[in-house]
Amino acid sequence: MIELAAQNLAVRLPLLAGLFGLVVIVALGLMSFVSRRMTVRSQLDRLGQTSMLAPSTRSLRSREADSAWSRLAAAIEAAGLNLTDTKSERLAEKLRLAGYTSPAAPRIFTLVRLMLIFLVPLVYVVLAFSGPQPPSFLKVYLVGSFLALLGLYLPNLYVQAKADRRKEAIVNGFPDCLDLMLVCVESGLGLEAAMDRVGREMVKSHPLIAELLSITVLQLRAGASREEAFRKLANSSAVEEIRSFTTLIIQSDKLGSSIASTLRVYAAEMRERRQMRAEEKAHRLPVLISIPLVTCMLPTMIGTLMLPAVVLVVRKIFPLMVGGG
Repeated sequence: MIELAAQNLAVRLPLLAGLFGLVVIVALGLMSFVSRRMTVRSQLDRLGQTSMLAPSTRSLRSREADSAWSRLAAAIEAAGLNLTDTKSERLAEKLRLAGYTSPAAPRIFTLVRLMLIFLVPLVYVVLAFSGPQPPSFLKVYLVGSFLALLGLYLPNLYVQAKADRRKEAIVNGFPDCLDLMLVCVESGLGLEAAMDRVGREMVKSHPLIAELLSITVLQLRAGASREEAFRKLANSSAVEEIRSFTTLIIQSDKLGSSIASTLRVYAAEMRERRQMRAEEKAHRLPVLISIPLVTCMLPTMIGTLMLPAVVLVVRKIFPLMVGGG
């Protein structure tokens, strides 16, 4: 049977398709079983924690329009496959840091990972067997396994890269935010009004910081205390500079010190940190440039300098050695 499948393409394709379908069915069954157990366990833990609390309804502001991906995830879950991750809280936090704040973001992320696990190897199998000479079964198995792992970890890499870019954008734009807030506070505005004004002014230049400031202002206007609003600002940004800023504002508010003096000192410190980061990147350039210099340019320079001497040796010294011999 194995020899027939290795020699006959008409037998090999149905065999590979059946094997692939069997693996998919087994994997989906195991994932569904594990996800159901984890869902039941999380629901029991949640009921145990909130048994003494009254149920709360969602506000109109928290209800968002379902996108196509969320509707697709809901349809798949309704079909029997649970897309809830075993570490849903950590995944939701990671997606939130990357800018995905929708409640359906963890389920959509899990759905995309499942789709990539099966679609990427399937595309390779279709392309491989559509050629004139199909590859061997071992090559298809190894390459398909590698592509499945790539599809599993590629969304994680994308989300992590987007979170890093978001953090870098917030860090680079926060000193300008502090300078504008300092100008507003020294001109007579209160802290809440200054944050509102700066948030509206920085919509185009630094939209992420404008969004964070606007959310904090809305929380303050909704009745939240200044300490609670600023702690939520620090948690939602997940940037060390903003955490330090919110801690300083909370301490200044409790101790009764001047907000303008606090902003002036911290703004100067932030400008100094930004200058130090720029100097650090500038000092790293010679080390980074040395790698392509040694790899690409140095062999070319050595060859250019040694080529005249090699030509001279071939033309004059080699004939003398051969004639002398």
